[in-house]
Amino acid sequence: MALLAGISLLLALLLTAYLYDTQDHFFSRLFGAFFVFFWLLAVTFLGAVPFVSWAAANWFGATWSDAAPAPVRRKRPPASPAVPRKPTRATTRLNSTQHP
Repeated sequence: MALLAGISLLLALLLTAYLYDTQDHFFSRLFGAFFVFFWLLAVTFLGAVPFVSWAAANWFGATWSDAAPAPVRRKRPPASPAVPRKPTRATTRLNSTQHP
């Protein structure tokens, strides 16, 4: 909790000092920014991340998060004799420089 508060205070201090410098209402703006950053970080790391981990383990099962099994190697089919093919017909090439 102290780590979240420290990070929130640092982010709030940097943001408030960057946007408003140390002019009027500095501490009230700092408190508001600290509260927002602390709330966002706390909800994310103390609520959302553990819930997603729990949901993935309980709703989808352990097999969902396990690594995929190694693919099965198949045997190569026996070599068949080459089939003689009819030769292709020769075609004339169009001259690409002569366009209509």
